[in-house]
Amino acid sequence: MLNVPKWKITIALVVCIYSIITLAPNFSKTSEEAQKINLGLDLQGGAYLLLEIDQKAYFEEKIEILKNEIRSKLRASQIGYINLIREDEVIRFSLREEGTNLNQILNDLGRDITIEQQELDITISFSEIFIRDQKMKLLEQSLEIVRRRIDETGTKEPLIQPQGLNRIILQVPGIKNPERLKRILGKTAKMSFHLLHPEKPIVEDIFFLPNDYKIMGSSEEEGLYYLVKSKAEISGDLLNDAQATIYQGKPQINFRFDNVGARKFGELTSNNVGKNLAIILDQQVISAPIIREPIIGGSGVISGNYSTETANDLALLLRAGSLPAPLNIIEERTVGPSLGQDSILAGKKAVTIGFVLVLVLMLVLYKKFGIMAVMALMMNVVFIFATLTLFGATLTLPGIAGIVLTIGMAVDTNVLIFERIREESRTDKSIYAVIDQGFGQALKTIIDSNITTLIAALVLFNFGSGPVKGFAVTLAVGIMASMFSAVFLTKLFIYLWVSFTKPKKISI
Repeated sequence: MLNVPKWKITIALVVCIYSIITLAPNFSKTSEEAQKINLGLDLQGGAYLLLEIDQKAYFEEKIEILKNEIRSKLRASQIGYINLIREDEVIRFSLREEGTNLNQILNDLGRDITIEQQELDITISFSEIFIRDQKMKLLEQSLEIVRRRIDETGTKEPLIQPQGLNRIILQVPGIKNPERLKRILGKTAKMSFHLLHPEKPIVEDIFFLPNDYKIMGSSEEEGLYYLVKSKAEISGDLLNDAQATIYQGKPQINFRFDNVGARKFGELTSNNVGKNLAIILDQQVISAPIIREPIIGGSGVISGNYSTETANDLALLLRAGSLPAPLNIIEERTVGPSLGQDSILAGKKAVTIGFVLVLVLMLVLYKKFGIMAVMALMMNVVFIFATLTLFGATLTLPGIAGIVLTIGMAVDTNVLIFERIREESRTDKSIYAVIDQGFGQALKTIIDSNITTLIAALVLFNFGSGPVKGFAVTLAVGIMASMFSAVFLTKLFIYLWVSFTKPKKISI
């Protein structure tokens, strides 16, 4: 007599009930905080952006800093030179006297530069190793800052991945304001604090430009220019937090420095009471208040003609940090919600048609055994979606294709089992031996075929991108779910049927 182990029944019930409970929030519009399947860009609409890192601007800034360092070194060493200029990413100048050992003078600049000397003419550039390392670092920093900015907007499950060394693919499903997203990503958000000229903070005469000062425009008022000290007193990298608030009915941004920044800010405001301090963002003066008293607490306020949205965006940018180089949007696509809804309906239609055809085929070929296979198949679909929900996976249109494929593979597994049982039923073995032999003989083939497909899914996930990964995820999850449903659940259903009906022989 066949006794179904209680532990098998318990495991099956626990897995099935837990899967149904996990899947349930996806069908409820009220449970917004519950874990649900995230729909991809092609299903719920959103924005696709291809961003290019402006490496040229980055290295031009680096080479400009290097040029200033070289000038300081030459002056400190009292080396005569003429025509110190920067040409793209190369520095050129000429010595006044021969026999000067520049390697010894510039050795503390590190091994990042190469020096070429032809008589009195000198050419200095960054080394190839330094450029390669900086490009990798630039890409990693840009990816991290983009991720922080997107996370600050509250967007769920964005796809952010590199393409080569200078491009970033960004997919943001469900975003309702792509223009705001582009504004947030388009700002480098490099912030710094500079003192203004003590006598003439506002430019009145364009011919008056003292050494170590530069002219910079206002972001608030067109035609207003400030005379800003070239060297920054404090960098925005020392900011610890920034929040948009309302003061006297007007939005403003409260910022706070970290410990090092707070100390520097306290010293700066203590030593320059009565002077103007310019707050500069992306080469524009966004505020230029007068220092009324020392600010020891390490916090301050940026005020201006901000709307609530622009104040929130600025606070977001300051919290997320500045980009190491500008990002240019070179490709943009927007998928509307209606197109995404069409994709969902098409996917549902495909799954439904596939499921119905499989249902009819199994019922025609295997009668009551076909009903058991269909029950297991229904739970297989529940297992797939429950697993995607549990891990917060993103479902895409290729992902739906992967689910349709696994339905066919799950049926294939049942077909192998039933055909083996049919062959065994032609012998003189008992019912219990027929079932055990049928499952046992088919299991080897099932494991081999599923492991092969699983390896292919892992390869696709590892080397694929975007839609290919979505297909690979659902395929891998579907394979494991079909193994459980076909081998475990179907066998359990057959055992229970035999236990209750006690047939004299297997007819399939």
